[in-house]
Amino acid sequence: MRLLIAGGGGFRVPLIYRALASGRFAGMVSALVLYDVDPARLEAVAAVLRSMPERAGAQLPVHATTNLPQALEGAGMVFAAIRPGGTAGRVADEKVAQALGLLGQETTGAGGISYALRTIPRMLELARLMKEHCPDAWLINFTNPAGMVTEALLPVLGRKVIGICDSAGGLVQRAARAAGVPLPEGTLDGVGYYGLNHLGWLYRLESEGHDVLPELLADQRALGSFEEGRLFPQPFLAGLGALPNEYLYYYYQQDAARLAMLAAARTRGETIHAQQQELYPRLAAAGRDAFRLWEEARRSREEGYLAEARATGEQRDEDDLAGGGYERVALAAMHALSGAGSTQLILNTRNSLVPAPDSGAGLPGTAGPAAGSTTAEPAAPRPAIPGLPADAVVEVPCTVTATGALPLPQEVPTEPQLALLRQVKEVERLTVRAAVDGDRDAALAAFAGHPLVDSQDLAQALLEGYEREFTALRELWRHGGR
Repeated sequence: MRLLIAGGGGFRVPLIYRALASGRFAGMVSALVLYDVDPARLEAVAAVLRSMPERAGAQLPVHATTNLPQALEGAGMVFAAIRPGGTAGRVADEKVAQALGLLGQETTGAGGISYALRTIPRMLELARLMKEHCPDAWLINFTNPAGMVTEALLPVLGRKVIGICDSAGGLVQRAARAAGVPLPEGTLDGVGYYGLNHLGWLYRLESEGHDVLPELLADQRALGSFEEGRLFPQPFLAGLGALPNEYLYYYYQQDAARLAMLAAARTRGETIHAQQQELYPRLAAAGRDAFRLWEEARRSREEGYLAEARATGEQRDEDDLAGGGYERVALAAMHALSGAGSTQLILNTRNSLVPAPDSGAGLPGTAGPAAGSTTAEPAAPRPAIPGLPADAVVEVPCTVTATGALPLPQEVPTEPQLALLRQVKEVERLTVRAAVDGDRDAALAAFAGHPLVDSQDLAQALLEGYEREFTALRELWRHGGR
């Protein structure tokens, strides 16, 4: 199988290569193609791959290119992790919000909307080129904001697009270890999790038919053994009856997060931007030392993750710093999609217990009645998360096979959870409409409707601020998204 990484100059690409070079995924890919718009970044990443000590994967051919149609030819899988505007764009996403006294975060709130508005048009270009050059390929989307991007691509790629994130799966695994019931790889039996990307809750964790989550939520010591358990006060978690995804810190502890970010000397984006501006030229020229330099930078980057939520001097766990997570989710999904056996993963996919159709047509055996048939219309699909639209993209446990990802049914969220999910989902859909159709009014409504903004005046100021920073937005409105 030929695997294309769109965003092949990305910082995390060596993690994917390392996972492909050894262990359970070795031999899954016959050729790896790295595509990026920046040849200098491609050369830096190639230098890291050449210098990796785990060269058991040396037989895996790697080809780097800045020609996307050429890169797509013959691809069986496409893994997308692009960032239009680069890390400088992330800095602007954060700083425009912070200048207005709002939370400045990459995927959550105003910054996430701005990021999506710039990213969705580029990902639609990728999807359309896939239909032309590799129509049978799967798209594994790690491009953020993953839920919104995946939802925007469904009309083009149908079931062939799946969104991934390591945050939810990592929460489940860490909670299971803390509760003393570690889960076997590829199994989520007894796990209850519902939400949207970067907005979800672990609400059930069964072992031998017994839900151990209430006991975990009552155990201060056990909660203190993993990051999500330390983010929130134990009485709050016990009252909630669930473990929130780490990104819910920005909702439940909004003021604390906002003030910590405003007090920091630099935003997270500024730190990463400065690091990469200095690092990439050094990687390209480092020869045998390239991997060592990259590994040092990776650990430094992991240490700064969610720093605003930790007390001064508090360090992340070694398991968190070890890196790896999103590439295991991506490759496990690819492994199952390629026909190597089923697995269970928490993914971003359509909120329907019926398999999603291919774009423009139903799946064989699941399509509607044939032309001329008098058979009644099929019943509306039942949602995996009750209370949310069946055609919306959600983040839930799924069974993944060669035919795609099928969500597992979940319980009805509590009223406060469902209200928040519906509000943010409406924001996501407005953002997708704005990006796809070039609808500036929809973008304005998305900013105003987000619970971390909640103001028409602030929404107007945000949109104007992002328009000043990004020519791409002004072009989007001018050309109507097409």
